[in-house]
Amino acid sequence: MLDGPFISLFFGVAALSCLIVYSAGYDFQGRFLDHLRNLLLAFVIMWAVAYVSPTQLQRVAVPLFVLGVLLLLAVAVAGDTSKGARRWLNIGITRIQPSELMKIAMPLMLAWLVHRYEGLKNIRQWLIALLLLLIPTAFILAQPDLGTAMLVFAAGLFVLFFAGLSWRLVFVVLGAAVIGIIGLIIFGDAVCADGVAWPGLREYQRQRVCTLIDPMRDPLGKGFHIIQSVIAVGSGGLFGKGWMQGTQTHLEFIPERTTDFIFAAYSEEFGLLGNILLLALYAGLILRGLWIAIGAPTLFSRLLAGAISLTIFNYAFVNMGMVTGILPVVGVPLPWMSYGGTAMVTLGFGAGILLSIARTRSQTVQGFVLQRQ
Repeated sequence: MLDGPFISLFFGVAALSCLIVYSAGYDFQGRFLDHLRNLLLAFVIMWAVAYVSPTQLQRVAVPLFVLGVLLLLAVAVAGDTSKGARRWLNIGITRIQPSELMKIAMPLMLAWLVHRYEGLKNIRQWLIALLLLLIPTAFILAQPDLGTAMLVFAAGLFVLFFAGLSWRLVFVVLGAAVIGIIGLIIFGDAVCADGVAWPGLREYQRQRVCTLIDPMRDPLGKGFHIIQSVIAVGSGGLFGKGWMQGTQTHLEFIPERTTDFIFAAYSEEFGLLGNILLLALYAGLILRGLWIAIGAPTLFSRLLAGAISLTIFNYAFVNMGMVTGILPVVGVPLPWMSYGGTAMVTLGFGAGILLSIARTRSQTVQGFVLQRQ
């Protein structure tokens, strides 16, 4: 039997996504039907993966990771370029984006590594794990695709965190981030001035951070979309303007209103109460995933379930953060809400892994009960 609470929460998010994609995508012919097809595909993949045992997933961890790295290498050498980014690989019948594969392959690989060593016990093992984490991330950053690189890196980092990554290191990184944000706020005018280059970041990435600090710096240009998005979220009020009644949405002020910025369209039409409902559904999915992780019978399963649960949190937090203007725009979809097939399938695969581990947990508990009797 599949995990009933998790499936129920999944269908709750899917139902809300159908309502808002129908409304926000009303002017896009066929988009709603495409969204239904993507949701159905995600569910089928989730259901199929749920019946693959964690032991079988463990066996494919290394081949899948190696395949992902080879495909990323192929993209770097002979990938298709579009809008200045080289992210796709043409395989004849279609184009694929190998970085999406790494969102699942990375936590699988690191969970396998930690399980094999029975925990990371010395500097050599930690360095191997760090190398496995950094190589694919560097390939994806070079494409450039900052949003996907962040998600892949975070998915791997979650595994290392559950494997015993020192809290001191976590606090050092968080402290450095807080100091950096405060510095940007204080010296924003100087560091965002024309002609000032930021090491390690491209010009458009610098502009996104500067726009986050002060969208009014260029309200009709770079800041226009985020300003309109924040207006849409705030204008929903407590109850929202009503389904199909969003003026910011239907007058096309919201950018990418069916994909990355769908939360702005949803907030405008369903208001604060609708947001609380959606947040409760996501919180339920994440907490249920962590509950599955706590009861998982093996170290591999525990690490994997924990990392995937926090990856769902990461998707939702980053997306809502960028739509509401507290994080830079990095092109991260809202799980099972945003229109788009690739992320839907990837997250469906991840949810299937959680359900697979939940099935094993159930069998283990039943076996324990029978043994006790």
